[in-house]
Amino acid sequence: MSNVLENLNKKQIRVWCDGCYDMVHFGHANSLRQAKAMGDYLIVGVHTDEEITKHKGPPVFTQEERYKMVRAIKWVDEVVEGAPYVTTLETLDKYNCDFCVHGDDITMTADGVDTYHIVKKANRYKECKRTEGVSTTDLVGRMLLLTRQHQQIGDAEYKVGRDHSDNLGTDATARSPWTGVSQFLPTTQKIMQFSSGLTPKSGDKIVYVDGAFDLFHVGHLDFLDAARKEGHFLIVGLHTDPVVNHYKGANYPIMNLHERVLSVLACKYVSEVVIGAPYSVTEDLMDQLKVDLVCHGQTEIKLDQGGSDPYEVPKRRGKFKLLDSGNDMTTSKIVERIIEHRMEYEIRNKKKEKKERAAYQALMNSKLQETVS
Repeated sequence: MSNVLENLNKKQIRVWCDGCYDMVHFGHANSLRQAKAMGDYLIVGVHTDEEITKHKGPPVFTQEERYKMVRAIKWVDEVVEGAPYVTTLETLDKYNCDFCVHGDDITMTADGVDTYHIVKKANRYKECKRTEGVSTTDLVGRMLLLTRQHQQIGDAEYKVGRDHSDNLGTDATARSPWTGVSQFLPTTQKIMQFSSGLTPKSGDKIVYVDGAFDLFHVGHLDFLDAARKEGHFLIVGLHTDPVVNHYKGANYPIMNLHERVLSVLACKYVSEVVIGAPYSVTEDLMDQLKVDLVCHGQTEIKLDQGGSDPYEVPKRRGKFKLLDSGNDMTTSKIVERIIEHRMEYEIRNKKKEKKERAAYQALMNSKLQETVS
């Protein structure tokens, strides 16, 4: 009885995170996962397009798209729209947050001021580890490099191209230690951290969808939301890089299979993921996963090699349904946004890296002085 009373009286620890969350990827999700683990309730503030443009340059996604994407991350309890770019004590107090959490990199205003200097000084700031191997700047760089050799297959299937990327933020050498990224290394631990660990309950209707889910975006999100509403347990089959390259071409996918797995697993609508799912939905797949319904969106269904319909089996079984999520966003449209504003994003990346390199050098000098003294 005393333990029950203690739990009832225990103060809820409320955690604050904020950021741009542009092109929300598994790195963002991983930082929010770590932040949620530090408390009980996670509130995430998302900056407006105007604020981001002022301090960093134009975002790829609109603020409405970014609000929706962050709300769908499984560890997020609440989203605050239009959060101030510099985190203040007034903001933390307004939402009854005990402290703020951010990755172990530095973010700055247009004037080069640390956006967390106020909460740091008040000892209401904690750090989590930045996810190695990915950044929004890096993903933008990959899209701008589509005209060069980008995504490879065979022995180099998961290698991300790094050639001639000095001004795009995709080369880890002589770069900011936060924007320039190293190769993403997938581990079973990372997948387990993102996995819900759930299994279907007796009587659950199991829904299956498949695809590339490259550069996970609001179009994917609305489709998965619609698919989840068709049942109780949603399984997403992710195609391998060579398969995606075969039916998408043009050096797709932008993100490799392991990166796409984590991005999809972070979505609160998703129950489980099949890594390297077959392009055609087979009898074995449906029987083993006990699939009750297979869904597909409004995008074109490309025939499998040999000219067969990849959904012939679920159609024959009467377990196939086309869904209209009401959102026509595609990965190709995102790439078009980047290419159309190529110069703007190149300038943005350059400015960001220049500020980060200066901040990093100042940080190293400060630590050196502390060691000497």
